[in-house]
Amino acid sequence: MMAAITSNLAINWQCRHTWRRASYNTMWCLIGCSIGDFGTIAFFQFTGIAWPVMAIMALAIMNGLLTSILLETIILSRQMVLKLAFKTAIGMSLISMISMEAAMNITDVMLTGGAILTWWVIPFMLFAGFITPLPYNYWRLKALGKACH
Repeated sequence: MMAAITSNLAINWQCRHTWRRASYNTMWCLIGCSIGDFGTIAFFQFTGIAWPVMAIMALAIMNGLLTSILLETIILSRQMVLKLAFKTAIGMSLISMISMEAAMNITDVMLTGGAILTWWVIPFMLFAGFITPLPYNYWRLKALGKACH
């Protein structure tokens, strides 16, 4: 057990091929998460429904997770049967999606003071959502040989 942990810590963090693959996987996850997340925030922003910021953020995170799982399942279903694609989408990227969603929503609240989409905050949210899970996705590829796409 200890040898496995030690070998996982000693992975090569300078492999360009793995960084490219991890970035590609993270990008697809970010697209899926952003659709649900931004759509939820925009809905509340445009309709003016008065919900607490934390409730909107919780719903945005949940919807972001759902749309990301849906998108990844669709992509994976081209390579495997639908049931296996769904299980793979959930099992292999849930930690990545949760960290991505948290980073995006924390960035939004810190920069705007609430659940508010503006033209200038979206790039910061996307950057935070991309960069946060990227090392984890690299590690999964390098240490475990596991990827979503």
